[in-house]
Amino acid sequence: MTSRTIFAPRYRRAILRSAAFSCLVLSTDGWAQSERTVQTLDPVVVQSPATSPRAQSTRRSSATASAARLRQQRNIAVNTGTQVAAPTGPVFAAPTLNLTGASTAGSRLGLTRLQTPASVEVISAETIAERGQQNILDAVTQNATGFTASPAPGNGGVSFNTRGFTGLGSVMTLYDGTQLYIGAGTVAFPFDTWSTERIEVLRGPASVMYGAGAVGGAINVVSKLPLWVPRNQAEMSLDSNMTRRIAVDSGGPVSKDVAYRITASGNMSDGWVDRDDTSNVALHAVIQIKQNDDVTWTLSTDYGDRNPSRYFGTPLINGRLDESLRFKNYNVSDSHIRYQDSWNQVKTEWQVADGISVQNTLYYLNSKRHWKDVESYAYNPATGLINRSSYIEIFHDQQQVGNRMDAKFRGHVLGMANEFVAGFDVNSINFTHTNNSPYGGSSSVNPFSFAPGIFNSPNPTVPGYGSVTNQYALFAENRLSVTEQLSLIAGIRQDEPTIARTDYVSPANSFEKSFSSTTWRAGAVYAPVKDLAFYAQYATAADPVGGLVSLSSANKNFDLATGKQVEIGVKQSFWGGRGEWTLAGYEIVKNNLLARDPNIPSLTVQVGQQSSRGVEASVGFLLDHCLRIDANTAFLRAKYDDFVQAVGGGSVNYAGNVPVNVPQNVSNIWATWAFAPNWSANAGVQIVGKTYADNANTVTRPAYNIVNAGVQWKPDLNTTVSFRIYNLFDEIYTTSGGTTQWLLGMPRTAQLAVNVKF
Repeated sequence: MTSRTIFAPRYRRAILRSAAFSCLVLSTDGWAQSERTVQTLDPVVVQSPATSPRAQSTRRSSATASAARLRQQRNIAVNTGTQVAAPTGPVFAAPTLNLTGASTAGSRLGLTRLQTPASVEVISAETIAERGQQNILDAVTQNATGFTASPAPGNGGVSFNTRGFTGLGSVMTLYDGTQLYIGAGTVAFPFDTWSTERIEVLRGPASVMYGAGAVGGAINVVSKLPLWVPRNQAEMSLDSNMTRRIAVDSGGPVSKDVAYRITASGNMSDGWVDRDDTSNVALHAVIQIKQNDDVTWTLSTDYGDRNPSRYFGTPLINGRLDESLRFKNYNVSDSHIRYQDSWNQVKTEWQVADGISVQNTLYYLNSKRHWKDVESYAYNPATGLINRSSYIEIFHDQQQVGNRMDAKFRGHVLGMANEFVAGFDVNSINFTHTNNSPYGGSSSVNPFSFAPGIFNSPNPTVPGYGSVTNQYALFAENRLSVTEQLSLIAGIRQDEPTIARTDYVSPANSFEKSFSSTTWRAGAVYAPVKDLAFYAQYATAADPVGGLVSLSSANKNFDLATGKQVEIGVKQSFWGGRGEWTLAGYEIVKNNLLARDPNIPSLTVQVGQQSSRGVEASVGFLLDHCLRIDANTAFLRAKYDDFVQAVGGGSVNYAGNVPVNVPQNVSNIWATWAFAPNWSANAGVQIVGKTYADNANTVTRPAYNIVNAGVQWKPDLNTTVSFRIYNLFDEIYTTSGGTTQWLLGMPRTAQLAVNVKF
């Protein structure tokens, strides 16, 4: 069944009307009260907006002596559901209405989303659990405005697209504010949402916050902190793909100055395509130690072990998708993929004096990855067979160690409240790439009935190259409250990476290369009345050409690609915090793309340009304490402005064409309805426009609409039973792919889950 069949005009209105009626996300007074009593889902506390900047500064100065106690109260509120009284208005526990809550994704100053001159979203743990989103990819794409994904086994399954820019080199993934550097196009961690406190999303350039590689945006996954009130929970689920999941979460105080949190989750699945058993384990352990009223230490360790899907896509037959091949897996029988990631952090928070605080994060990441697959499939019309090629075996061995420190200063400049932060970020990445290049081997199989065969490549697997990337960065950010209504925010960052690559196969291709980039942004926020903010921002960004860690000798002489963005917008929280809306318009231009010389097609030059402009909007309503509606939409026009490529021995300029994997419109609509005491239903529709699979825009992947729905029942205060159906209408849709094969999304899947507190 195609998207046109399911959502034809005569059916679309009836289906969406039905979904809106049967699917919605909050509770009646009784349900909401029971949730607060047993603290079931880590709600994000939503407060009415803070007082004026000058009043805030005065309050901070008088309260700095008790900063440690306030931090403890905030930890209790965020991690247990206990609410801290708001001095300025009522407090609500609607997990998606968080416009007045602080976010670290758009600023290091601890600004609220209303105070930040950028498009920032916070996806809470409660929202994620409520909607049954058990992996990071679903949580981001089904909730965040304008985000889609291009997951594949080769990129770790966490490659995102937004604002017209795609892939890990333009949309950055972070863990607790630390950039995860990309080794040969792959990031494999984090992946599971069970240990996630919230996901913060910044749309638009993020280089001034996190460094090169974020012209489109950044996704920051924030892990769960220790609990200062004892709490334990466990969850089990089973779905129609025989995905068995068990997860536990335990936390509480060890003493008056020490608290802990341990989470663990594991999945095993038969998969939804043939011969595609998967499994994964994720562990998160953290201890918080209050040395005294001013110094807090947080020590954490994470481990992920995944055997993910080995499905590399469905081959097209004569350029079209044959639905009868939907569940076929064309990989060999002994294919193998495994990702192992370990992550260790030591964080220190020090309240030095009134208005002065210091934060430091020391971290170490170790990643090991292994692929042994046949990854390319193409239909041969002459023989009627599927030609399989790219018999690939690759090992990644990557270590990343670093330290980030910043100091915040709060005070006054010429009588105006001022907040300033400055710091540094240093890291070193050691990466080894072992492979069987040039990845020889081939076979042909019948599309409908075949023996998968085994991996057989004529090329030995040997160390290919290694690299050491050393980088240091300096950054600063400032917010000046000119008046109670107007604030000016500016930031700057200087990055200095050096890459030393050793080529083990061709030593002559070894090199050392240094880059330098300065990125900055400047913005203003004007709040004419309480809870309403207009903003404007100009920002610059830098993206690596092909990735810094795995920079090739062919690309070593090219500079970093550069980008710039202009954005204006408005945000408002209304109805005492029970509603909010945002609207933003932007234009991004990215220069220095690699292109071909139009006169010498064999010569690569750095003259290409790509741009996008768009409008994004979101709205959320909490109606009568029992009905919540959240919706967002993004419309953009992304195109190549100058992009010459070599085709058939000549040069073709794809100017005016849409970049691959970029939908021009994306929307999410969610509704939740507490229709009876202890009962709640929700449903959401994800609407994604068509995308192109090639630069020439000759191969189109169809638009799709995915509906997910569920119902929750609480038989008692400590138990929640959930029944969900993912892809309710069994839409056949494509998440990524090129001109010969497409990766399809999961078919209709039913899941039953039980969550118990004890």
